[in-house]
This record gives sequence, structure tokens and C-alpha cells, in this order.
Amino acid sequence: MLLLTYAAIVLYLAAAALQARPVLDGRDSPRLATVTLAALAVLAQAGEIVRAHRGALDLHFFAALSLIACVIAALTLIVNLWRPVAALGVIVYPLAAALLAVDVFLAPPTVPQTLDWPIKLHVTLALLSYGLLSIAALLALLLAFQERALRRHRTPSFLSALPPLTLTESLMFRLITAGFALLTLTLLTGALFVHNLFRQHLVHKTVLSILAWLVFGALLLGRRRWGWRGRGAVGMTLAGMAVLVLAFFGSKFVLELILHRTL
Repeated sequence: MLLLTYAAIVLYLAAAALQARPVLDGRDSPRLATVTLAALAVLAQAGEIVRAHRGALDLHFFAALSLIACVIAALTLIVNLWRPVAALGVIVYPLAAALLAVDVFLAPPTVPQTLDWPIKLHVTLALLSYGLLSIAALLALLLAFQERALRRHRTPSFLSALPPLTLTESLMFRLITAGFALLTLTLLTGALFVHNLFRQHLVHKTVLSILAWLVFGALLLGRRRWGWRGRGAVGMTLAGMAVLVLAFFGSKFVLELILHRTL
């Protein structure tokens, strides 16, 4: 039954199209309609993930991509309820639709792992931290475009739809703070509950996650003590996120798609 898949894809694209209105031509998008479409899309994707993987937590490469896309889309919806940033939905919602389609239509069948509740807690914290920091990285990119446009005294229409630069930066740091706290809990629960790092091919993931934690921690410390901001903060945010992407998906990509082994 692929009804949920088709529904999620259509709803995501419709929500993105509505949110693109202020980005493209400056007109306000219907807030209630956009939020409703995005919420229904997230629910449809979550339902398809549960159905396709028989209610179990499947962390194979493409299934994990679809799952994290659903988490990021849900968090984007919440962020837009709190501090509307239309460009986030324009980027995130089509990406979530694409990753869902890849998982359902193109990915090879997989068998979900049986996980105990402590590991599920660890994975949940990891997904939430990854989602928040991913949105912060997207905001960092938007912030970089805003700063570049200001230096060149040019304001493309899609940038004029963004909040003021200071508000974008403030939101980015709030998301980094929340994501860093969850990443800290992720590392702590991993140290407590995850064993046999070598057998489970988790050494590289653990080392890279700690490195990302150090980058984000240094950024927050620098922001608090020395007021770090601007291009330096954007660069550190993107660097920390790049390391985190390698930690989450680098080993999976090599082991599953190149070496054809499972984690």
C-alpha cells in the first residue's frame, strides 16, 4: 500500500510551494494552510515508515535517511511555528519527499534490527540532536547568503523574505544550543548502553561524534565569552555539521553500499 507515500510526497511539495511564495515574490503564504499541509505530510511519512518497516526501527542507510528527513521536517514545522523562516520549508520539505521516495521505490529491502529500549533512547536522542543541528546548519547557510548580500548591497527577493540577520543568527544559536545538549546526552547514553564498538563498527562514528561535539561546544563557548558571530560562527557551524554527517552516514555508506556489509 503506497497511498501514504504518494500522499506525503504531494503534501510536502504543496507545503513547499506555499512557503516559496514569500521567497519568490514577497507575497505572504497562507500560514494555516502551509502548517496543515506540512503537518499532514510529516504524519503521512511517519505512517509510511512505520508501515514499510513493520513498526520496527530500521537504521539501514536509505531507511535512516528517510527517518532523519522525517525528523528534520517535523522540527522544521515546529521552528516555523515559533519563528517563521519560509526558506527552511522550501529546502527541507522537497528533500524529505525525495528521500522518502528513494527509500520506498529504489532502496533494496532490509530487515529492521531488534533493539532494546536503552538503545532506542540513544537513537532517539541522536536523531533529535542531528535534526536540530541540521536546521541550524541550514540557517547558517542562509545567514552566509544574507551577509554576502549586505556586503554587496544587493538583496535578492528570496533573502528579503528572511527574518533580519540578527534574528536568523539568534535562532541558529538557540538551535545549536539545544542540539548540543541533546548530542551530549547522545554521547552519554552511548557510553552507558553501547558495547562492542569494534564489532558494531561504531569506533569511527563515536570519534567523529565527539569531534563534532567539541566543535559545537567551542562555538558556544566562544559565543558566550567572546561574542563570536558572523562568518566565523557560520564556518564552525557548517564544519561541525559536516563532521556529524560523516559520523552518522559515512560509515553506513561505506559499509552498506560499497562493502555490502551491515552495521
